[in-house]
Amino acid sequence: MLGLGDGGAHYGMICDSSFPTYLLAHWARDRASGRLSVPDAIREVTSVPARVAGLADRGRIAVGYKADLNVIDHAGLRLHKPVVTYDLPAGGRRLDQTADGYVATVVSGEVIAQHGVPTDARPGRLVRGRQPAPA
Repeated sequence: MLGLGDGGAHYGMICDSSFPTYLLAHWARDRASGRLSVPDAIREVTSVPARVAGLADRGRIAVGYKADLNVIDHAGLRLHKPVVTYDLPAGGRRLDQTADGYVATVVSGEVIAQHGVPTDARPGRLVRGRQPAPA
């Protein structure tokens, strides 16, 4: 599944949560040949993982679906080198990797980041198990 990125339990050893950005920059923009189309790349990081995970209420832009979106400057996408930080509980180590090109991130219809800078909005919530499609 191309949209998979681990930003959790293994964060002190690997940093593959940047894979969606790499997919969009390298495979849908920078390659001379063998590129994915932008719509195919977007599908691989949205509706495909949502379907595999049983999250039938997301992965599409449609009435009733969860309003989580990234506004992306595709030409401006750029990954930075990972850095080690010690900001987990008890000084735990993690790798952090930032990127340019994300104009806005919207969760549940609220902007939570603009140009990579978080806002004060925190509309997200923990999701457990399958989610039904909107009626």
